[in-house]
Amino acid sequence: MGLLTPLAVKIGSIEWMPKLLPQIVWVDTNLQKASRGRVSVLDIAGLPNLMLTVVGRKSGIPRSTPLLCVPDGDTWLIAGSYFGGPKMPVWVFNLRAADTAHIRYGKLETAVRAEELEGDARAAAWRTMLRTWPNYAKYEERTDRLIPVFRLTRV
Repeated sequence: MGLLTPLAVKIGSIEWMPKLLPQIVWVDTNLQKASRGRVSVLDIAGLPNLMLTVVGRKSGIPRSTPLLCVPDGDTWLIAGSYFGGPKMPVWVFNLRAADTAHIRYGKLETAVRAEELEGDARAAAWRTMLRTWPNYAKYEERTDRLIPVFRLTRV
C-alpha cells in the first residue's frame, strides 16, 4: 500500500464510478503502453495490479484489461466487480471461455489458468480481497449480481 491508497479507496467508493470505468481503463491501458508496462493508475494508487490478457470468446483476438489483484501465496485473486455496476465485465465471459490466459504482474509475465471460486472457497477469497480493497463490500451492496472471483495460477 502506498501514500495515495487511502485516496484511491475514497475515490473507488463513489457511487457513480461505474460510469467512468471505460475512461479509467482507457487511461490506464494507454499509460501502461506509454510506459512499456512500468506504470499503471493502480501503481500510482499504491495498489497491487496485473494486466490480464485473454482471447475474446467471439472475436478470437487477445484482449488486455488492467485489474486490481490480490496476491495470495503464489496465486492471484481477481474479481469481476466493475465498481458494483449492473453489468458483468466482458473479460469475465472471455476468461470463463478460455483454457488459459496471460498476465503481467510487475516484471513477471506468465500464462495462467483461472478457477472461478464458489461457496466456501469464494467466501474465504472474498475476505482476503476485502483486506486489500474494502470497497468490494460496497460494490457487492450496489449490484444484484454475484461478483465473480477467480484464482489465477501459473500454468
